Amino acid sequence: MATPVVTKTAWKLQEIVAHASNVSSLVLGKASGRLLATGGDDCCVNLWSINKPNCIMSLTGHTSPVESVRLNTPEELIVAGSQSGSIRIWDLEAAKILRTLMGHKANICSLDFHPYGEFVASGSQDTSIKLWDIRRKGCVFRYRGHSQAVRCLRFSPDGKWLASAADDHTVKLWDLTAGKMMSEFPGHTGPVNVVEFHPNEYLLASGSSDRTIRFWDLEKFQVVSCIEGEPGPVRSVLFNPDGCCLYSGCQDSLRVYGWEPERCFDVVLVNWGKVADLAICNDQLIGVAFSQSNVSSYVVDLTRVTRTGTVARDPVQDSQPLTEQSPNPSAPLRRIYERPSTTCSKPQRVKHNSESERRSPSSDDDRDERESRAEIQNAEDYNEIFQPKNSISRTPPRRSEPFPAPPEDDTATVKEAAKLSPAMDVQCPMPNLEVPAQPPVLTSTPAPKGEPTIIPAARNEPIGLKASDFLPAVKIPQQAELVDEDAMSQIRKGHDTMCVVLTSRHKNLDTVRAVWTTSDIKTSVDSAVAINDLSVVVDLLNIVNQKVSLWKLDLCTTVLPQIEKLLQSKYESYVQTGCTSLKLILQRFLPLITDILAAPPSVGVDISREERLHKCRLCYKQLKSISGLVKSKSSLSGRHGSAFRELHLLMAALD
Repeated sequence: MATPVVTKTAWKLQEIVAHASNVSSLVLGKASGRLLATGGDDCCVNLWSINKPNCIMSLTGHTSPVESVRLNTPEELIVAGSQSGSIRIWDLEAAKILRTLMGHKANICSLDFHPYGEFVASGSQDTSIKLWDIRRKGCVFRYRGHSQAVRCLRFSPDGKWLASAADDHTVKLWDLTAGKMMSEFPGHTGPVNVVEFHPNEYLLASGSSDRTIRFWDLEKFQVVSCIEGEPGPVRSVLFNPDGCCLYSGCQDSLRVYGWEPERCFDVVLVNWGKVADLAICNDQLIGVAFSQSNVSSYVVDLTRVTRTGTVARDPVQDSQPLTEQSPNPSAPLRRIYERPSTTCSKPQRVKHNSESERRSPSSDDDRDERESRAEIQNAEDYNEIFQPKNSISRTPPRRSEPFPAPPEDDTATVKEAAKLSPAMDVQCPMPNLEVPAQPPVLTSTPAPKGEPTIIPAARNEPIGLKASDFLPAVKIPQQAELVDEDAMSQIRKGHDTMCVVLTSRHKNLDTVRAVWTTSDIKTSVDSAVAINDLSVVVDLLNIVNQKVSLWKLDLCTTVLPQIEKLLQSKYESYVQTGCTSLKLILQRFLPLITDILAAPPSVGVDISREERLHKCRLCYKQLKSISGLVKSKSSLSGRHGSAFRELHLLMAALD
């Protein structure tokens, strides 16, 4: 008798160790939903087939961590940008380096392939956007307009426009044929992390760290609607292929939105943490997330998800009743993209501005061949994915099958199956952690052993704790029965100590809150510093950082010594908070400090000016002390290194 299997809406598919060091970027192939590319701090790009444990191919050549990767639409080319500003393009079918592009002066934060022509767009922390001709190995155009790092680039479906999102809170639309900016879309109050074009209509969606998603009309160049109240910063969005809805990958959930009017159709709980990229294939949405060197993939069955017509009940915030809303019949129909039948018109060509943007000689190609390699690690999977595209097929192409959903309760299902049919071999597709054998090229940075020097802010289990630590040791597990009292006594170990720590922290926070209520922010910060507990300072700074108007010059004199301690902490969350506060101080007060210190002395007695001058001198002295620490940490790789390098650039005015 067969075991009944209950299908799930969302489930974890697989977890793999993708690199020898931390993963810094990844991307899913949008055409197949089965190809995954990861970039790591080990300077390599690895290719994987979803739900298979072994690496297909390892691409080398970069000399600094890979911070952005992108696949072209047919999944035949891959481009990767590094921390040093270099860009490399590989031909996956030929398994070799195709181009190396130089010209950016800082990290490559975003990349995208043109949907028809052989062009690549790149956005950098140097605030510039460059359009590259792959065939001629040169920069076609450079777009300037953003004032901070460009985090996302997307070509329009017809290939005529390029949308860019940046940390300066703006979205810009560029006309490729005219070589100029068409429109700017302000409105976000935080860095914009992602933009996405509607597959058919003249509509653009943008997601920001201010926890909002905005929809923009590309005919009238105005906002259509704004969705607020996301559970966290918006980092990945994707339109349904038919354009009926937008999927937003939120913290541990998938949300389905409409925009005219703005409404939430459905909310699906998925324990994927901070999802990095989304793709759709066979009515399944594939999501991937990474933490340190691990990459996890998840599946959502879209046939069980509401995509039109009904406003969903949020399972996390279940306070509003269900309401029915039909799509607005009076909503205007927008213009449809006109896709070219072959290739798009070539973007306007301009003269190169520097020698670094020219590529030339065949000697460079020879050097690329020597420095870059494409090592096939799994020939069988490689031939299955890439080689069939080169052969003439006389039968319809085989479509990939949907991923099967696991049973609701794997253990219970196995036991029930054993009772019903003892001879039956029951195999449940449970998520597993696969550790593939890493190629030799990936061992340049050894994997850390023991506890990490920096404790990550988000992790699945406490550092240094194992489940076996809470269970009594037994020599023969098969014959031993676990006694409830023994298990509880082990679990209670350290419980009282933890309760004392948390109670003390809660009491300290109540004290700071009471001071803030009766006095000003400066006094409350002084009280938090006097407690001599960095965790209380971090909690308070996380609140103050969200409201820039609270910052004053006298507050900086108190906070800067604490920031120096936070930057040296072993906790990642403390370092992040310290970097955020220091960046805010540098952007708002460093010009004021340098101007006041450089000003000639005043005639007469001006008490307020003397006080301001004293505060500026104190801040300057503290900033000089911190600058040495920032400079020493700017050589780190990954996210921390990027943050410290950005701070180092901002502190250049101190020299």
